[in-house]
Amino acid sequence: MSFQKIMTLKGSEVIQQQIKEQITSHIYAPGSKLPTVVELAESFAVGRSTVREALSALKAMGWVTIRHGGGTFVSLQPPKEDNIELDYNTTLLQEVLEVRKFIEMGSASLAAKHRTDDDILHLKATLSAMEAALHDEEGSDQADFQFHLQIAKASHNSILSSMMESMTDRMRESMKESRRLWFFAERASTEKLLQEHKDIVDAIEAMDEKLAGERMLQHLLKVERVLARK
Repeated sequence: MSFQKIMTLKGSEVIQQQIKEQITSHIYAPGSKLPTVVELAESFAVGRSTVREALSALKAMGWVTIRHGGGTFVSLQPPKEDNIELDYNTTLLQEVLEVRKFIEMGSASLAAKHRTDDDILHLKATLSAMEAALHDEEGSDQADFQFHLQIAKASHNSILSSMMESMTDRMRESMKESRRLWFFAERASTEKLLQEHKDIVDAIEAMDEKLAGERMLQHLLKVERVLARK
């Protein structure tokens, strides 16, 4: 006889469920503003980071929108069920991810081999921008895209850089959707995603070609595994 494993919910997941229940029961109507992070933290008796993680998960699932400096609002058209549907074409997303694996693994490895001190400074500056935009969706997406483009440039291979730049539109769209899917399916936080980027930079700075390529591959495989479960 097999038994189902009992999963213990994190504090952020409990908060996430309770807020979602209040939205679905129309305590908070579509378009209405939720209490501030400070107010929610006091109500739930938890830290602000726990509340932010819960709100990030709700945003990833489409239940709320977060306006930088303006607060959190219930989406005008909240999802009708927990299993969110892909807004982005699944086949196209898979194809873009396949291309990204080949290009970006090579870019990361070559960046570790050829990087300069200036390359590392630029990458770390982008990491700082990502950290500053942890709870700013638009700013976070922009910094994430710049990060991957900078790694291609750090490879000092003009063809790789050109290939990345030629995919700009598809890259931006696929990366935005990839982040949304990963946050939803893996219950991941923006802090965890930032750490993955930092780990890639550490490998490049250490000039470890194999490790840089492996970390980039693992970073990209996460979304691919989510898609495989759809």
